[in-house]
Amino acid sequence: MKNLFLSLILTLPLLAGCTKNNNEIAIGEFDSMTGSDATFGLSSNKGVRLAIDEINAAGGVKGKKLALTAMDDQGKNEEAVSAVTRLVTQTKVVAIIGGVASGRSKASAPVAQSHQIPFVSPASTNPDVTKVGDYVFRICFIDPFQGLVMAKFASENMKMKKVAILRDVKNDYSVGLADVFAQEFKKRGGEIVSDLSYQAGDIDFKAQLTQIRSKNPDTLYIPGYYTEVGLIAQQARQLGIKVPLMGGDGWDSEKLSEIGKEAINGNYFSNHYTTESTDPAVSDFIKKFKAKYNETPDALAALGYDAAKILAAAIERAPNLSGPAIRDEIAKTKDFGGVTGKITLNANRDAVKSAVVIQVDGKNRKFITTISP
Repeated sequence: MKNLFLSLILTLPLLAGCTKNNNEIAIGEFDSMTGSDATFGLSSNKGVRLAIDEINAAGGVKGKKLALTAMDDQGKNEEAVSAVTRLVTQTKVVAIIGGVASGRSKASAPVAQSHQIPFVSPASTNPDVTKVGDYVFRICFIDPFQGLVMAKFASENMKMKKVAILRDVKNDYSVGLADVFAQEFKKRGGEIVSDLSYQAGDIDFKAQLTQIRSKNPDTLYIPGYYTEVGLIAQQARQLGIKVPLMGGDGWDSEKLSEIGKEAINGNYFSNHYTTESTDPAVSDFIKKFKAKYNETPDALAALGYDAAKILAAAIERAPNLSGPAIRDEIAKTKDFGGVTGKITLNANRDAVKSAVVIQVDGKNRKFITTISP
């Protein structure tokens, strides 16, 4: 009941202003605003809201206001499907932004595809997401590139030879990253000394970590979500595993340090942008985000912001508000100057862009290096 109440509190204020009329263009969004990985959805939603507020303040799109209806998928695939179905069939949106998690996007994107409603994911990195159909896009890099980034970083920057992997076997995102990382690291002459698994919701990882410790790896790659990664970091240090830990963008949450405490400090993950960037677009975004929400935006917020901006630009260019017309314009996105970098969508409707490697320092995220496609 608590989650349901929070979901209604989050969603109803948006719905109140979203009655479709001749002066509005209905846009849908779904994200995990409650549930185990709620910080992802809440951050993305804040970025989307900020972008739409800016667009509307500047006159809207085609002289109309963008009316956002945001729905909570509660971190569940079936709720994501339900949310997209309602947005398409009841709210009659012209396009959808979402979701963050790859598994939920894969589950719900077919609904948008079947109705020819453009579906733009800010952060779903699993390659299969856009394979659903030609109405499905993403403005983030994909797992093969993210896995390559950390394999290259481990091998070339950190000079590591032996790596252990601990993956969430039920998470498409985690499995995809682990597979690519292993493949790319071995290509560079490295050895995967252990490849073990856990499942989201687990709290005891000592059995896996004890096995990993016996292999004496140079690093432990954990491409999971912050919810488990923080606990794994603590238990790894308790067991005497002192090597650096590495992961992907699923680490990026303010909750990571709350869960992992000192154990997570000094470790590395790949991400979509850095708050240390000197790019004026990034500085301006951070300033506006802090003014509106009184917090520093993470990568999910930046991706949500970019997704909304790219979608609005495509709607503005489209000759009409039909799904096919908007879809065609999204597909033409090239060299879009986003907060998360210069974004071009390729023939597979995936973003081609750089990634950064970040080091955790308490609540701070220290920029280490940029790795380009």
